Amino acid sequence: MQIHQIRNATLIITYNKTRFLIDPWLMPKGYMAGFDVAVNANVRQPRVDLPLPIADIVDVDAVILTHFHPDHWDDFAVENIDKNLPFFVQSEEDLNKIKSLGFKNVNIISEDGTSFEGSMLYKTGGQHGKREIIKPLCEQINMPYDAMGVVFKAKTEKTLYLAGDTIWCDEVIAAINKFTPDVIVVNACGATLLNGERIIMNDEDVKTIAAYAPSAIIVASHMDTVSHLTVTRDDVKKLKLKNVVVPDDNEVLQY
Repeated sequence: MQIHQIRNATLIITYNKTRFLIDPWLMPKGYMAGFDVAVNANVRQPRVDLPLPIADIVDVDAVILTHFHPDHWDDFAVENIDKNLPFFVQSEEDLNKIKSLGFKNVNIISEDGTSFEGSMLYKTGGQHGKREIIKPLCEQINMPYDAMGVVFKAKTEKTLYLAGDTIWCDEVIAAINKFTPDVIVVNACGATLLNGERIIMNDEDVKTIAAYAPSAIIVASHMDTVSHLTVTRDDVKKLKLKNVVVPDDNEVLQY
């Protein structure tokens, strides 16, 4: 297993010899305004450039989009990704959106498992912020709430759990209990709305998940890039947790 941290939640995961592009957000630095419903709305994003050419990033075998938020997917991804690549999403709604953009081989990852190139992919749940608070807000602004996680399993590999955009919650606990992952990737910049609610994990959540799954390696992703972050890589590193890794952009981890 190889985890190549590109930028923000964009990763290239090489698993069982298959290269998966995760959540391709490929626009140049400062291309997009900050979110007006979140903190630091005056800060343009992405805060940093891509660390390598787009052509290198999209040279993969398949794409996984965990959800349709504009810091996980953009027009640059639409323009540059091969429309014939196998493409995996969380729902019928997302499948139809991706197909409408010209992608021809779109599939929904099942909670019961979806087979691909000798690996099994399992959809997991989460809470993109406290469901009872954030979901109604998303509905008010016509923004989708749900974001999936994905578990990767294969006979030749350690089990990988990509938690996706979620806070620490019962759904994350259930996924860890069910799959006992060896490696867990968490989105951990503490992105926060104006009402003070976090919509992904922060350093305290990282500490919690590291304690709950002490035998797993925890990889902190989705760092130092979006306007509405409240936690930095340095904040997570200061925790000095033995089973937590904080990769820089363009760093490659191998397990």
